[in-house]
Amino acid sequence: MTDTTDSADEQPIEEEAVVEKTAPEDRAVAGPLDEAEAPVRPYVDLGGLRIVPRPGMQMRLEVEEKTKRIVAVTLEHEGSTVQLQPFAAPRSEGIWLPVREVLRGQLERQGAAVEDAEGPLGPELRARLTVGPDGAPRAVRIIGVDGPRWMLQGLIGGKAALDDDEAAKAFELFRSTVVCRGVQPMPPRELIPLSAPKAV
Repeated sequence: MTDTTDSADEQPIEEEAVVEKTAPEDRAVAGPLDEAEAPVRPYVDLGGLRIVPRPGMQMRLEVEEKTKRIVAVTLEHEGSTVQLQPFAAPRSEGIWLPVREVLRGQLERQGAAVEDAEGPLGPELRARLTVGPDGAPRAVRIIGVDGPRWMLQGLIGGKAALDDDEAAKAFELFRSTVVCRGVQPMPPRELIPLSAPKAV
């Protein structure tokens, strides 16, 4: 009896492609660093993040009104801002690229002009929001870096969103940050808990 089985049916089912991590080659040295990679030095301890204190830098905690939980940390320095958010991620794959696409959709639905760009840390988004605090268009750069079991997202505004020299300073702020993922199980893309400063 002739075997009429379609050879295509015998092929293994293709697994979903693993999303590669997006990070600069020197991330483990130049940052953003994992807690296990960080040198011993003074930090502002925010639970999921540790921030290097600097003269003239101001730090603002962004609090979700309904839940009262801290959802982001904004650093203000020399006319620029860097808003930081750490997210849990799988050990073996990155989440910045898919998260970037989600952010793009959200911004476009809000009427923002959004474009892809390749920045010093890899793929990023550059957007011009329709209305800023003073009613004028507001430029932002959104960056992300995949680390070991986490992704650090940054939203850069102010001078650094438009000026490359100022942007270099903002990137240095971002890269000096330490992410403290912890060992507890967390779903991918869940915000790593942040807390008020404990000590400097």
